[in-house]
Amino acid sequence: MSTPATATGGLAGHLDGFVRAIREAGIPVGISQAVDAAEILTVVDLLDREQLRHGLAAVLLQRAAQRPAYDVLFDLWWPLGDRPLASADDSEPAGEAGESTLDVPDGTDLTELMREELARLLLDGDEEALRRFAREAVDQLGRAVPSPSGQSFFSYRVMRALSPDTLVARLLAGLLGDAERGGLAEQVARQAVRERLAAFRAAVEAEVRRRTAAERGRDRVAKNAVRPLADQVDFLRAQSADLAELRRTVAPLARRLAVRLSARRQMGREGRLDFRKTVRASLGTGGVPVVTHHRPRKVHKPELVVLCDVSGSVAGFSHFTLMLTQALREHFSGVRAFAFVDSTDEVTRFFRPGADVADAVARIGREADVVGFDGHSDYGTAFEVFADRWASAVGPKTSLLVLGDGRTNYRPPGLPVVAGLVRRARSAHWLNPEPRRLWGSGDSAADRYGEVIDMVECRNVAQLADFVTTL
Repeated sequence: MSTPATATGGLAGHLDGFVRAIREAGIPVGISQAVDAAEILTVVDLLDREQLRHGLAAVLLQRAAQRPAYDVLFDLWWPLGDRPLASADDSEPAGEAGESTLDVPDGTDLTELMREELARLLLDGDEEALRRFAREAVDQLGRAVPSPSGQSFFSYRVMRALSPDTLVARLLAGLLGDAERGGLAEQVARQAVRERLAAFRAAVEAEVRRRTAAERGRDRVAKNAVRPLADQVDFLRAQSADLAELRRTVAPLARRLAVRLSARRQMGREGRLDFRKTVRASLGTGGVPVVTHHRPRKVHKPELVVLCDVSGSVAGFSHFTLMLTQALREHFSGVRAFAFVDSTDEVTRFFRPGADVADAVARIGREADVVGFDGHSDYGTAFEVFADRWASAVGPKTSLLVLGDGRTNYRPPGLPVVAGLVRRARSAHWLNPEPRRLWGSGDSAADRYGEVIDMVECRNVAQLADFVTTL
């Protein structure tokens, strides 16, 4: 029998492992937050799982976008039905679920009986009962054929057997009762059905993860189960759902860039000290420079030229950077955007204030003259076309941004042209969505471009944000 001190130590170690897992998922947790989390354990009911979930989330999370990853990890570390005082070694073995709570008469189809129970629970809307039913459904219906490595469970087997989506009409009828179909009442009922079905799917997936973690270890499952946060999604692997989430990060990045440039202009308004005028003015105060004089400094509007590779190999990255270009257009009038594949065309006209980014990207594919020969990336030719047609776009007041992976398909990279643009520009940077270790491999000329322009690794929003702060 464990003593109170032993139980407290086990709980502290369990919490420490949970905090480490959150950090590894990309959620920053400082020492003070970890201390607050330990304090939470002393003020909440440890047997009330949802109270514990929300209490720890209140002190460990900073943004709502971190909540999905947190919930997955919480379900792994504080599984349903397990006491929080249990140590990592006390997890229930995979496949051990006890006896079913359903009364199954002889000759009755278990699957059909469970479908009836699921329909009843979905109508009641009892989330706790639904989670416990999901646990039993995984045990009864989610088992696969045992293998030498142990028992395996799969959520798709449960969903296929119960087919909860086929219960929608029945659930709507139960929620609406004798109310007239159509109108607001039906919309509310349909939304309730969607939310309850989604909650059941999430509960099944959480239970499958719990059993897999008991078999293979929590740390291993956590690495595969937790989706990267929006600011850590690799641009080159971003899906349409990821891009939708990334859109919400563009405006703050553009705003931060605007604030930084504005602050630089404000700090430089007075210009350099005019020593002669300051000394002359000090003669009236006995040689004490009470009032200083500065040379007037001409304030120029920030100008930005963006050169973006829109070839298929960097589709996710180009989509995001074009969204950033659109956001910058909202703040500055001096932003010009150019897209290229094996030729270059100005696409600023597609990014008017208020324009839809998805529509602008589609128009670039249809209307922009970015393909001159075969549609494969040709950086050298694209840079030459830009230098020939828009040489005046880059000047001593211009910041130049090149966005692309630098893979030339073994064609001439046009280094002299890039070097000339860099010399004319006020500043020049190249954002590359590939890992630094791949620069120079295969047909990549990134290492050679890096000799004439500041080449920056930019694989996700977090790295882009770091770049913006140093721009």
